[in-house]
Amino acid sequence: MRIGHGYDVHRLGGGRKLVLGGVTIDHPQGLIGHSDADVLVHAICDAILGAVAAGDIGRHFPDNDAQFAGISSLILLERVVAIASERGWLIGNIDTTIVAQQPKLAPYLAQMVDNIAATCHIDAAQINIKATTTEKLGFSGREEGIAAHAVVLMRAGGGEI
Repeated sequence: MRIGHGYDVHRLGGGRKLVLGGVTIDHPQGLIGHSDADVLVHAICDAILGAVAAGDIGRHFPDNDAQFAGISSLILLERVVAIASERGWLIGNIDTTIVAQQPKLAPYLAQMVDNIAATCHIDAAQINIKATTTEKLGFSGREEGIAAHAVVLMRAGGGEI
C-alpha cells in the first residue's frame, strides 16, 4: 500500500465558472487557471501521482500546453488513474478537504463524490469530501481563492480498468 497527499489552490476571479469536483457551482466568481481550475480534482490528481511516484499534475499536464486550456479536470483525473493502473496501483480510498469561505458547498458534495467515483472507476463509498472555512482568516477567508487537500491510499493490483 502507498499513501499520497495532494494540495492545490487557485485564485478566484470574474468571468469564469466555479467548478469543484466536476460540479458547476452557482457563484459570482470562478477559479482562475489554465484548465477549469478545479482545485479539488487537482489535489486528488497530485495525491495519486505522488503515491505512485509519478511526479505531479504539472509534469503531466503543463499549463503552457494549449491542449489542456479549459479542459475538464475530470479528464485529467481519468488519465492520472490510468497512469496509476499502468504502474500496478488501484485506489483504495480518497479523503479530501475543500477550504473555501464561500460558497456553502454542502449541497454539492454528493454530486462531487459521484463524479469522482465514476471518473476513478471506484465506489462512492471509497470517497470522502469535506468542506471547511478558515473563519475569515487568510486568502481563503478573504475570499481571494479556494484550496483543497487530498489524501489517497493506493493498493497494488493495477492493470486494465
